[in-house]
Amino acid sequence: MVIPKLFRWLFFRKFIKMTTVDAIKNPNATLIDIREPYELEIDGNVERAINIPMGEVPDKLEDIKEMPKPIIVFCRSGGRASSTLNFLKENGLEEVFNGGGFNDVNEILNT
Repeated sequence: MVIPKLFRWLFFRKFIKMTTVDAIKNPNATLIDIREPYELEIDGNVERAINIPMGEVPDKLEDIKEMPKPIIVFCRSGGRASSTLNFLKENGLEEVFNGGGFNDVNEILNT
C-alpha cells in the first residue's frame, strides 16, 4: 500500500535527520566561520573553526566540497550564514547547516 510506505518514509526522515546541534557537536564536523578577519579580532573566534570570509566562499567551493561532513557555516548573527548555506546547497553540497551566530556555536560546543 502507498500510505504505509509514505508514512514510514516521512516518519524515518523526520527522526533520523541530523539536527544542527548534533552537527555542531559532531567531532568530525567542519566549522566554517564566514566573518571577515577583522570581526574575529574584535569579537573572538570559535575553536576548531576555519575562517573563510563570505566573499571568498565561491572561490573555495571545490575545497569546501572536499571537507569532512557535516559542514556548519556561521557568522556574527546567522544572516550571512543563511545566504551562504543556500549558495552551498545550490551548488550540490549536502550535510551543510546554518550554525547561526558565533556565540550560538560557542554555546553549543561548551555545553
